[in-house]
Amino acid sequence: MTVEGTVSGLEERVAGRAWMVRLDPADRGGAAVRVSCSRPACAPQVLPSAAVGRTAAVAHLATHLRAASGPRAEAYCACRAEECHTHVRSDGPRDRAPASRCGGPVVLAVISDRQGRWWRGLECCARCAAAHPSAKVVATAPAAAGPAPTAAARPAAGRPPAPAGPQFSHAHVPSPAAVAPREVPAPRSAKPRRNRRTGKIAQRIVPHDLHPVALREELIELGDLFRAYQQRPEPDLAHLADLHARKAKAFTTWAEVTGETELRLEAQRAEQAAAAALLQHQQRTGLSPAGDGQGINRLLPGLTQWEHARTVLAHVAGHTPLPGPEARLMAVVMTLRSALTGTGNLVGQDVRGLPLTDPEELIGRLVECGWLSIPGTADDLLDSRPESPTPITIPSLTPDDSGQGPFGFGRKTRPKLSGWAQRVIGDKKLRKKKTGAATRLLALALAVRTSSDGQLGPEGEGVDLAALTSWCAVAPDELEPLIEQLTAADWLEEAATADGRLTGRLTERVLPLSCPLS
Repeated sequence: MTVEGTVSGLEERVAGRAWMVRLDPADRGGAAVRVSCSRPACAPQVLPSAAVGRTAAVAHLATHLRAASGPRAEAYCACRAEECHTHVRSDGPRDRAPASRCGGPVVLAVISDRQGRWWRGLECCARCAAAHPSAKVVATAPAAAGPAPTAAARPAAGRPPAPAGPQFSHAHVPSPAAVAPREVPAPRSAKPRRNRRTGKIAQRIVPHDLHPVALREELIELGDLFRAYQQRPEPDLAHLADLHARKAKAFTTWAEVTGETELRLEAQRAEQAAAAALLQHQQRTGLSPAGDGQGINRLLPGLTQWEHARTVLAHVAGHTPLPGPEARLMAVVMTLRSALTGTGNLVGQDVRGLPLTDPEELIGRLVECGWLSIPGTADDLLDSRPESPTPITIPSLTPDDSGQGPFGFGRKTRPKLSGWAQRVIGDKKLRKKKTGAATRLLALALAVRTSSDGQLGPEGEGVDLAALTSWCAVAPDELEPLIEQLTAADWLEEAATADGRLTGRLTERVLPLSCPLS
């Protein structure tokens, strides 16, 4: 039996070229990297960082591609010899696919690692390039015209063309009618890949196949918005509350779609976060829960500062050395001046502006009992001016050996608290009505015991009369006239006492001085 073989088209073609540039650590634990090339003539480079190394690796591969003469039409895929998934059958790792798996023109493609550790340039067909997710086609070879048939290859007149491929001596030569011409199908074009949008929210990757699509888009957008919010220089609690509310709704729908309990718990946490952010926003701006749109520009704008104000007043209530409302009012002013280190400055106007019967005598008593220390006499303090204030010392406020004092606020908060107290005590209408120290103390007490809309007590439940009597250092029957004085001075409205509690609300004029309860 005689076999007359012909040379296949694959054997007549040349192997495609390939270049690979890698990025590897240069030393253990260091930031330096080594850039190496698959071509032996290229020496490795050691660079200080991965970012510099990636730039150098891409530039090095680009140099090889520019030096190449472009893709060659007679080249076959460089990846054939490496058993890539395009050229290997599914039934065995060593069972190669037929040459018909390739198709399209020869291209020069660049394939990169997703983590940025290697870059590869190679000559391959368009179909193989499309099979790689990260492939980018740099250049395409022009279609090569086939060689003209020779005289020996042309069939003789009246004789059918010889069939291609191996022929045997005993084979029957078919008639021309039996050999029907077959059209070679054109290579299939690679299907365009859909760039499905992916994202991450709450440490969760949003599945690319999550349906409905509107839910997937909402989750991805929310993840982007939360990350953008973290980059804001200033917080926007209203915007944050809206984001948490949208997240709660989206996660609830996500849990219904997938049936995951953890997603439902995440939705509940988002609802709680939205409520907390909205409450903080209302407390800072003075908006009521009903949301009437009217904001209040408070002198102390934050919840933390409101708590500090209540802490200072509670400390003064328990550490005033002398009885009576005048001593307590003086203690409030001096405590706020020296709250951090136990030392501060005071001028005569600070004391003379208070409704005190005999300020000189009161200062002398505070010095005698050891609660206050001043370098000179009481007259020197009352005569001091802003350009030469009198230093005062309150030993009970001096920090201990560990540096801890009775208060937890800092240097920027102390003057804000002191300024707030001076605004309440020195209110213009309170001074015009010539109200005494007890009335000023009552104004301070009510300013820190209101809701966000000015109602007295938490949620408008009122304030305990016994607590107000104790703070103002007056007898129980003396509290009613003080309430009337505040009402006459346009501090209180709708004031009423019943069941041992004072109800009512602060007037709109003094709402900026209030410190709402949390």
